[in-house]
Amino acid sequence: MFIAMNRFKVVLGKEDDFQDVWQKRESHLDEINGFISFNLLRGATLDDHTLFASHTCWKDKASFDGWTRSDAFKKVHANAGQTKGLYVGHPNFEGFETVL
Repeated sequence: MFIAMNRFKVVLGKEDDFQDVWQKRESHLDEINGFISFNLLRGATLDDHTLFASHTCWKDKASFDGWTRSDAFKKVHANAGQTKGLYVGHPNFEGFETVL
């Protein structure tokens, strides 16, 4: 299995706006072979941001890589610029292959 996470430092007071973007978007993930699950996680609130992470599970890394090259991926990320002002810095990607 492969787990893909993007960590977002969301500007204080913009948490509801950030969650709203994720709730309203069409992800098309269910159309992709190898997709298992998605979660949006809310973490700690610090002095200048609240931590969020998108968390997807895939059958394997090849399935995830296929997603990143798909038309569905391009559609979902086409409006990424509309979320400007919601983050402190850029999202940080982390990918993990299961070993046990």
